[in-house]
Amino acid sequence: MTTGRVNPKFRLEDQGIEGLGEVHYNLVEPALIEAALKRGEGQLGQGGALLVTTGTFTGRSPKDKHVVRTPSVEDSIWWENNAEMTPEAFDALYTDMTEHMKGRDYFVEDLIGGADPAHAINVRVVTELAWHGLFIRHMLRRPDRDDLDDFTADFTIVNCPSFKADPAKHGCKSETVIALNFDRKLILIGNTEYAGENKKSVFTLLNYLLPEKGVMPMHCSANHAVGNPVDSAVFFGLSGTGKTTLSADPGRVLIGDDEHGWSERGIFNFEGGCYAKTINLSREAEPEIYDTTSKFGTVIENMVYDEETFSLDFEDDSLTANMRCAYPLDYISNASQTGLGGHPKNIIMLTCDAFGVLPPIARLSPAQAMYHFLSGFTAKVAGTERGVTEPQPTFSTCFGAPFMPRRPEVYGNLLRDKIAKHGATCWLVNTGWTGGAYGQGSRMPIRATRALLTAALDGSLADVQFRKDPNFGFDVPVQVEGVAELLLDPRRTWDDKAAYDAQAEKLVGMFADNFAQYVPYIDDDVKAAAIG
Repeated sequence: MTTGRVNPKFRLEDQGIEGLGEVHYNLVEPALIEAALKRGEGQLGQGGALLVTTGTFTGRSPKDKHVVRTPSVEDSIWWENNAEMTPEAFDALYTDMTEHMKGRDYFVEDLIGGADPAHAINVRVVTELAWHGLFIRHMLRRPDRDDLDDFTADFTIVNCPSFKADPAKHGCKSETVIALNFDRKLILIGNTEYAGENKKSVFTLLNYLLPEKGVMPMHCSANHAVGNPVDSAVFFGLSGTGKTTLSADPGRVLIGDDEHGWSERGIFNFEGGCYAKTINLSREAEPEIYDTTSKFGTVIENMVYDEETFSLDFEDDSLTANMRCAYPLDYISNASQTGLGGHPKNIIMLTCDAFGVLPPIARLSPAQAMYHFLSGFTAKVAGTERGVTEPQPTFSTCFGAPFMPRRPEVYGNLLRDKIAKHGATCWLVNTGWTGGAYGQGSRMPIRATRALLTAALDGSLADVQFRKDPNFGFDVPVQVEGVAELLLDPRRTWDDKAAYDAQAEKLVGMFADNFAQYVPYIDDDVKAAAIG
């Protein structure tokens, strides 16, 4: 039995997936919520939000992600970063997974990755859980209902959390598996209920496909000036650096909060929604994101709530610190309706430096921008993980190594070429610590960060005096209106200047050690940028 709307010539049976129970095609939000509640997958929360938990997995499983090694991708995959799977193992995985699926009910959503039709891909997402269907409807872009009558997928994702892989038989590392087969245009996900695997699988696809077209895929948020989409900006950053918070500027239009492409026409959002962290979220600091947590259809993931009133506890991280909410982009009042913007005038690379060394903002040359883009630095702080007793560096190339199928320099060269062609100004913004390392100093004041970003985006920062940083060689403003002058020189914020110098030397060494892996693949100007 089937329900919903679908191209009659493109059913799952036509794709070789047969013998299922009820198959629900392209249900809309109320129907998906009704199904999720009926199946015991979640609880209806305040305002009609759907409260769910993801069991054992409260985050992605990057070590369980595999790419099928076939002749067509043999020479283009970054194998040091992507675990391989043989075609034979994938075929066995597919056979066993589809056999496991027989007799069970499934939910199918036909969606689009990419706001620019010239570079978008059609994606069919087949999910065992109704709430996964709701989640991915928020995350990707929805075709018009009439267009579903002719929809065919470029790629299909099959997500079956109840299926456990066999490492010996399926060539994977554990019972959890995410396997991408570019030749068969198929992604299989098993033994994890974490919905973010669906979203990031599409991002990985686009990260592989778009560079061949000269399009730069980016793990970044983006916004543009009100009434002027040409005046756009992108914000690269790893989790915890402020990517979502700082791009959600009430004085600018939000294009998107996580994934974008940069084509010959400008930037475009890959997605149709937002997936925001909710730990310590408050109405005072982020009112619009906070308000989405009580709107109809928002997926509330792994949050503790009052069982009588269903009030959410934004401080209780007993389930996970990675608690999140997923909602459509139009729940944000100043969100772009098109998901499009011009070539970025400003590129911001966000880092959370727990060592207390980096300045709150620095201007980068194109070569320095490539250096920091390839480095993808942020820091873990004490207490975030067992055994972490002092700040630890995290280098995730291109600010998204787990989603990069190609070698880092492919993306780095694309970015540098586009910066050169379109004249974007690049900035490194530190949202981490000042006056000392984590545990001694204090967090960079958000008011100062916003003031510096505003000055960068409106062009006024270009007119101030800069000094050359002795550690990294980039330009640092000496004085900016509305920002304490002391804050702009991190060494002056430390009581113990010798301790700062030692910490700076340590951090520079960490950068150099990490960057050594890219030296054989980059130009001399970027190598020079690695030295202050």
